[in-house]
Amino acid sequence: MKKIKDYLLLIKPSLSIMVVFSSVMSFALTKGSESYVSFWKMIFLLFAGGMLVTGSANAINQVVEKDTDARMKRTSRRPVAAGRMSVTEGWAFAIITGALGVFILGNYFNWLTAGLAAFSLFLYAFIYTPLKKVNSIAVLVGAVPGALPCLIGWAAGDNNLAVGGWVLFAFQFFWQFPHFWAIAWVSHKDYSSVGFKLLPADQGPTKFTAMQAIMYSVLMIPVTIAPYYIGMCNYHFTQGIISLVLIGLANLFMIGRCVTLYRKMDVGSARKVMFGSYMYLPVVMLALLLSKT
Repeated sequence: MKKIKDYLLLIKPSLSIMVVFSSVMSFALTKGSESYVSFWKMIFLLFAGGMLVTGSANAINQVVEKDTDARMKRTSRRPVAAGRMSVTEGWAFAIITGALGVFILGNYFNWLTAGLAAFSLFLYAFIYTPLKKVNSIAVLVGAVPGALPCLIGWAAGDNNLAVGGWVLFAFQFFWQFPHFWAIAWVSHKDYSSVGFKLLPADQGPTKFTAMQAIMYSVLMIPVTIAPYYIGMCNYHFTQGIISLVLIGLANLFMIGRCVTLYRKMDVGSARKVMFGSYMYLPVVMLALLLSKT
């Protein structure tokens, strides 16, 4: 049981589920998803493949950052950092899960989907991870693999990279900035102690960081309503109004949290932005799905 628990810690299940959720929702929003004989079987396969690839990326992250993780309180009990799992075992797990996940996506969906998943894994594990100690541009770079699950889901449904997939990619891309900066704000002492540079200001949590969070939250407004104007959502009038109201309220909620952070400049407000962003993402995705007929 302890070994199973360690493998679960290695894949960061809560983070992986959130990532794969975006992929599954994007798949469900495509017209191509309706052509599969067994929709729910394909949802399961997409979820399984996505979890394996995401888990592989998280495992590589923990192997590469084992020394750094060991020095931070919030990560010191991770299996590789704590010495309960060897580096070799961590790499073996990452390679097997990554390869299996890419195979599932390629074999049951298409190789465009598999290629995007492999590219996302590479960017996260081998570009974003080491860049965190070099420059805060790492957050920008990391936002790309963080948003690729939307394109992966779209490609799984329609086998293309049409404008609808890019709109969903843009939504999740912009969402990550207030979300991740809030996490970096809350964990600033831990992160700065090991040399991570994740906030946009070198001075740490500043008004500039809070203003940037507000700016990206505002940018999410046109992106979240774009699906209605590009014909991605062929909605019934009532469903469309309810969906737009939900999206509008979610956007106001997110902006409000970021404005409060700007006003108060404290960890408690940053934590509210962080948890608020966790709620914001599924609300908008489900609202978009509600508008699809």
